[in-house]
Amino acid sequence: MSIKTKNWTAQIDRMPGAASFRTFGTVTVAHTGLTPKLVMTPIQDKSFDLRLELKLERTSEISLQVETDKFVEYKVMGNSNVTGVSIFYEGKLLHHIDDVLITQ
Repeated sequence: MSIKTKNWTAQIDRMPGAASFRTFGTVTVAHTGLTPKLVMTPIQDKSFDLRLELKLERTSEISLQVETDKFVEYKVMGNSNVTGVSIFYEGKLLHHIDDVLITQ
């Protein structure tokens, strides 16, 4: 199954009291009953490139059979030195973010 995504951003927030890292974007899902989630992969390389896996979770509720854009976010609190993010779907590289926005 191919998947469409857009508007990926990675951000390190270094503001006092709000130190965090987040990655977010938009995923086009096949129907409204799918919810995209980003999770850290169990295998990380030794660089500061973060590996995330995009998962699609199904709900048991009635859903419309229409393509829908949904916001997805991965966020972790604390200091971060991430220099890039690789997002995988079903084991294949879906998107790579080289530019990490730093808020100070």
